[in-house]
Parts: sequence; structure tokens; C-alpha cells
Amino acid sequence: MDAPTRPREAGPSLAAPPLALAAPAPAGPRLGVALLAAALGGWTMDLGFPDRGWWPLTIVGTALVLWSLRGRSIGGALLVGAVAGFTFYGVLIEWLTVYLGIVPWLALTLAQVFFVALGAVPIALAWRWMPVAFPGVAGRLLLTPVAIAGLWTAREGISNVWPWGGFAWGRLAISQSEGPLAHWAAWIGMSGLSFLLALLAAVLAAVAIERRTPVASRAVLVSGLAATMLVWPAFPTVTSGTVRVGAVQGNSQTGLFAQYEPGDILQDHLDATLPLYELDEPLDVVVWPENSSDLDPLRSDYAAAALDSVSTRLGAPVVVGTITADGDETFNSVLLWREGEGAVDQYDKIHPVPFAEYLPEREFFYPLAPDLFDLVPRDYSIGQRDTVLELDGVIAGVAICYDIVDDDLLARMIDEGATVLFAPTNNADFGRTDQALQQLSIARLRAIESGRSVVQASTVGSSAIIAPDGSTIDELPRFEPGVMVQEVPLSDVITPAHALGRTLEWFVCLLGASALLLAGLAVRGTRGRRA
Repeated sequence: MDAPTRPREAGPSLAAPPLALAAPAPAGPRLGVALLAAALGGWTMDLGFPDRGWWPLTIVGTALVLWSLRGRSIGGALLVGAVAGFTFYGVLIEWLTVYLGIVPWLALTLAQVFFVALGAVPIALAWRWMPVAFPGVAGRLLLTPVAIAGLWTAREGISNVWPWGGFAWGRLAISQSEGPLAHWAAWIGMSGLSFLLALLAAVLAAVAIERRTPVASRAVLVSGLAATMLVWPAFPTVTSGTVRVGAVQGNSQTGLFAQYEPGDILQDHLDATLPLYELDEPLDVVVWPENSSDLDPLRSDYAAAALDSVSTRLGAPVVVGTITADGDETFNSVLLWREGEGAVDQYDKIHPVPFAEYLPEREFFYPLAPDLFDLVPRDYSIGQRDTVLELDGVIAGVAICYDIVDDDLLARMIDEGATVLFAPTNNADFGRTDQALQQLSIARLRAIESGRSVVQASTVGSSAIIAPDGSTIDELPRFEPGVMVQEVPLSDVITPAHALGRTLEWFVCLLGASALLLAGLAVRGTRGRRA
């Protein structure tokens, strides 16, 4: 006698989205627990960034966020991702509130929350589909983390560049600028380093929930991956001479609400430059910060005469930041000023800050908050010049303030022959917050990534000279006038990161997306055969 046939359970309706229902949600934390873990994870991620710089905690925090997404529905993933994004970015960029108040901070935070929440959905689906499509140990503990890391990198990559040039301030890689993993930036760039950190975090989350593999085996996997990342050698950077630089920090009141008379900022930097006149050895170039001359020397005879005097007395050209005009267009510019010749070269900022240096879609946004957007009375134009200044035998790349976050600009500088990078900046709008330290950490990673020294001169700090290996050659205390005088190494090496460009970023992003798609199709097919 045949055994009674067990009645088949009713399957999902054919009208239901097949991929969303193809596999049951894996066991995950309850939603309340997941929300708490996401909030704790976002806050812990920030602890790895300056000023604290406890770099391992960014990996731990990312692992918590990824763990909290396991077992989530699409709606649950959106909610958990939003909580993680808000706690991370809300703390990371709290410096926006110092002078501008809560509205700009909240707007930028919520903009990033949008991306983090959307990016959480494919990660939740990867937790659901990948272990079903690839049920072996390698699938659960390797392929799934690789896919999740690729999806995390894809979310970072999109928000880094879109909209209006994106906001690349919270990349995982930035947390490692002074940690033992920073050297990876020379090999695989900032996006590649973010992928590695997300991979390690995803492996941590995967082994934490794994029950079918012995603890010792899981420990070997985590420790092996971490050890490989730590012991991988730094890329050898070969220098090709030096340039003697005098960099000036004027400690000038250059903030948005600062009260000053025309010429005061210029005078502050003239005064701060005085110690350079006492040097025994000549300089090759003097570097002043962004906006260090509030009078445009191309239009002000007084400013032109002052810069002629500095260049004459020091026998060197002056790199000076100012606001220039060309017809109806206004530019945030850096001039290379030489005695008797004036501006012999010029760079115009290519990545002005949206909602700060220009108001995108002004006719739409301005009526929404006219009092706030009155703080952006003019729209700086996007620079169209090349990214380098040509000194006597030395080509210097220039990144004005926020330019330093732009991957494509860094690549352009190297392609145009830069052997040293100048990063003039104005951090006065953010007081004694973490903003200047975070920016310096980005500059430090750029030095490693490009294999070039970086001279960062700020109006109020942080000002530093960074070697191609990321070490500090010289630095100044914040909110004090001062000068740095150093023989700065030059290099024309091409790092693997530059040679790869964005190829690796595209590869890991497509890898994550392709793995998710294949897993979804495989699970759907399995479900269809069972139906």
C-alpha cells in the first residue's frame, strides 16, 4: 500500500513578484533588535574617522549594519538602512551645524540616508538569495560576503558622484588614513580599499551567524583575511628630486559670517609670511591657502603689488587663492604669481560645492528657503582649465578644498604630469570641529593613492605636508598663524591604483550585482521546479 501523499502547500500567486518570494527570509534578528544594531553600527562606524580615528571600529560598525540586514524584507531593509545611514552621517558631518544650523545638516544627512537605505535592499536580498543559490561553505562564507561588499561599493560609488557631483565624504576607506591598511590605497585606490573593508565586515557578519562550520574554521577564515590585508607590502614609491616649499597658514577670519574689511585677509597672510624672509636658503615656491587674498590681484593694483613684493623678496613664485571673474562668470581660483609678470598660470576650481559655492536648480530650490539660500548669493562656475601649475621644472597638481574628494580630478592631475600636489583650502566655516581633520585624512590617502607628496595649506588648519607614503613631513597647529618650510619629495611613479583607474571599482560593483542577479535567477528556477 502506498504511503499517503502529503498534500502540497499552496505556493505563492503567480502574480506575486517571483524574486522577492523565491526563497524564505533567512533567520535574522527581530526588527527591533536590527534597528538597535543598525543605530549602534552607524555610530560605531564614525568612531573610525577623525578625530578619534579608531580605525578597527569602522569595520566592526559596518559588520553590525550588515548583520542587521539579514532576514529583512524590502521595507525592513529600507528602514534599517535609513537608521544606520542617519546615525553614521548625522554624527560624521555634525560640523555643518556650527555656523549654518540644523537645516543644512539635516538636508545633507537625509540625502545620504536616501542612498544608504536604497543600498540596503540589494544587500538584504543577497543575504536571502546567495546562501540558497550557493549553499556550500564557500557560498555562505566567501561568495555571499564578496557580493555584499560589491553592492556596498556600488552604493558608495553612486553617491560619490551623483547628484551634482555627489558627496564622497563618508567612504569607508577614509577611516583608514592613519591605520595599517592605508597602504592599500596605492594598490587599489580608495574605492578598492572601501571594498576590502566591506568584505572583511561582511565576512565577520557571515561567520557570526554561521552554525554549520566549526568555530575554528571560521576563526581561520577571518584571521587569514585580516592577516593578508595587514601584511601585504606597501607599494614602493620612488622619488625623483625635491622642491623647497614654504606653506603659509594665515589664521584669518575667512568664514561665511566673518566681519572684515577688504584687504584684511590678504594682510593676515602677508603677516604670516614674514618668517619666510628670515630663511637662509631660497624657496622654490610659496603656497598660500584658498581665499588667502580677498582682493583679486587681477583686478586690484594693491593686491598685485603686495604679491609682487612677496615674490621679489623670496625670489619665488606665490601660489595664492582668490576669487576671479571672467565676464559674467565667477571662479574660485588659484593663481601662480611671479614678480613682474603677474599671474603666469591659473587653476579654477572644477568641483565647487553644491548649495555652498553654487545653488543647483536655483529657480526650484531658492523659493523653498530664501533666507537660507541668500547665503549663496552667487554661483561659482565650474573651472575649465587644466589641473596643474607649471613651476620651474616642476608640475604641481592643484585641488582646491572639496576638489580633493574627486577621484577623476586626481587622475587628471597625474595624467597631466603632476609630480607633487597642492591642496589649498579654507576651513574657517567649521570652527574647531572634525571637518578639517577629516579633510586632511582624505588628503593623506590621496598622497598614498597617487604616490605624490601633498602640501595642504589651510587658512586656519589643518595644514600639513604629507609624504608619498602618507607620513607627515610637517604640520601646523590649528588656529595659529605659521609657516612650514620643507624639501618636499617629487615623484613621477604610476601607482597600480592610478593605472587601474575606475576599472576595479566597476568590476567589484558589477561582480556584486551579477552575483545577486544570478542567485535570484537560480532561486527562482529552484522554486519553479518545486512548484
